[in-house]
Amino acid sequence: MSEPITYAAAGVDVEAGDRAVELMKASVRRATRPEVLGGLGGFAGMFDASALAGMTRPVLATSTDGVGTKVAIAQALDRHDTIGFDLVGMVVDDIVVCGAEPLFMTDYIATGKVVPERIAAIVSGIAAACEQAGVALVGGETAEHPGLLDPDEYDVAGAATGVVEYDDVLGPQRVVAGDVVLALGSSGLHSNGYSLVRRVVESAGWALDREVAEFGRTLGEELLTPTRVYSTDLLHLIRTDGVDLHALSHVTGGGLAANLARVLPQGVFARLDRSTWTPPPVFTTVAELGRVPRADLERTLNMGIGFVALLPRDQADLALRTLEARGIPSWLLGEVTDLEGAPIEDGVEVVHGAKGVEGGAVQVVGEHPLA
Repeated sequence: MSEPITYAAAGVDVEAGDRAVELMKASVRRATRPEVLGGLGGFAGMFDASALAGMTRPVLATSTDGVGTKVAIAQALDRHDTIGFDLVGMVVDDIVVCGAEPLFMTDYIATGKVVPERIAAIVSGIAAACEQAGVALVGGETAEHPGLLDPDEYDVAGAATGVVEYDDVLGPQRVVAGDVVLALGSSGLHSNGYSLVRRVVESAGWALDREVAEFGRTLGEELLTPTRVYSTDLLHLIRTDGVDLHALSHVTGGGLAANLARVLPQGVFARLDRSTWTPPPVFTTVAELGRVPRADLERTLNMGIGFVALLPRDQADLALRTLEARGIPSWLLGEVTDLEGAPIEDGVEVVHGAKGVEGGAVQVVGEHPLA
């Protein structure tokens, strides 16, 4: 062996990692809260939890997630400043489901080669989304994995922690017959089902720079639309006088019915009506291009609904007005009844739960209005 092998020769550029940190500093500084202690670069992010001492019975909530193969779209388009919204939305909005306020978050980026500007763009999106969500970005890690990932490949993941009073925890224990189900509109595909979407697009021979009239922009721009981050809007709704939310569900992998069933108690039935909304064009385009069966489509994609909320019927109008005032499209989607004697439609699938949860029963009926 004629020359010594260095870390750089093995494919890891420590100096590039340091440059990336310098480039991201300004973005991360904006994604903070008064409780954050210390600055960027420590071995651990620190958060002053003394405020929890004033709570009666604080319950910590935590969540971790990634954005799946949507990163392949960002890489193909060489645009990396929006994928952070997908990551933050997938993580912090799961925490809000139980009524908790997300407090702080960390991120992890694995890449084949550290390109400082690219890493800084990814983190700038994460920080901007954290700022929007009122969450502090207290730390992160960038790892260079030559030989495992190609130089232009990367993946992102994150984890967050929040807190809620024990007596304020939302969930199945609050849901009763007579509640109604409200839908909160999504911004598009969000971050689920991209393996299906990418396969459909590839099979159809559609390029990402293809202009699609129904979208009013290119296919790539539509597919890269950031996930809507709901946390601050839902926390506002939770704290609105006259609104007593019983449960929330984040519509992610598994689709609408399965995710709703996870937050219903056994013995109740939710009937949802497709005639209450028209899915955005991206969903019908995927369905038609790939001849995707409706059952598969609805188990994979959010179909235009990013969240659902359950509450007493007489509070629905106030909740809808509150959400609309904050720019969140919302509508009455269905209602909850006792499972015994429920108006279950013959020949239509009834979903009882997902991801290990045996919850209530959900049936989606009717047909979507034409666009």
